[in-house]
Amino acid sequence: MRHKDIRPPPCEIQYKNMKFLITDRPTDQNIQHYIAELKKHNVRDVVRVCEPTYKVEELKSEGIDVKDLAYDDGTSPPMEVVEEWFTLLKARFTENPESCVAVHCVAGLGRAPVLVALALIELGMKYEDAVELIREKRRGAINAKQLGFLEKYRPKSRLKMRNGHKNSCCIQ
Repeated sequence: MRHKDIRPPPCEIQYKNMKFLITDRPTDQNIQHYIAELKKHNVRDVVRVCEPTYKVEELKSEGIDVKDLAYDDGTSPPMEVVEEWFTLLKARFTENPESCVAVHCVAGLGRAPVLVALALIELGMKYEDAVELIREKRRGAINAKQLGFLEKYRPKSRLKMRNGHKNSCCIQ
C-alpha cells in the first residue's frame, strides 16, 4: 500500500454572514489547482498564517489578495494578528457579502482553524461548538494548547456589521 498524503481536503465553514475556506499550504507546483479551488468558493482573500513558501503573483493576477498574518506553529495568535484578521473580515464581508475568505497554515490543522474558530466565536458561537464544527470537517484540527486559548477567549463583538459603524447601512 502506497503512503498517501493524509492532509484533509479544503473545507468550507459558513456561519451567519461569513464563509471561510480552510486549506493546507499550496506550492508553486500546484498553485493553478489551488486557484481553481479558490474560485469554486468565490475566494477574494487568502490569509497565510505560516511563513511564505510560494509566489503570490498568480493569485494576485486572478484578483485574489494574499495577506500574511504568520505566527508560530502550535501556538495561539498574538492579539495584533487577531485584530488584523477581524479588520480584514469586516472589510471583506461588508464590501462583498457573497465572498469567502481562505486561510491556510502548513497542514490546515492548527493556526488556520484557530483563526476561523475565533471568527465563529465573535459571531456568537460557543467555543466548543466552533471547535466541533471545524473538527467535523478537519479531523485533528486545533491542539490542546490552542483549545485552551479558545476556551479563555472572550468575544468583543468585533465582527458585528451594523449599528454604530460608520459607513454601513442596512435595510431591515
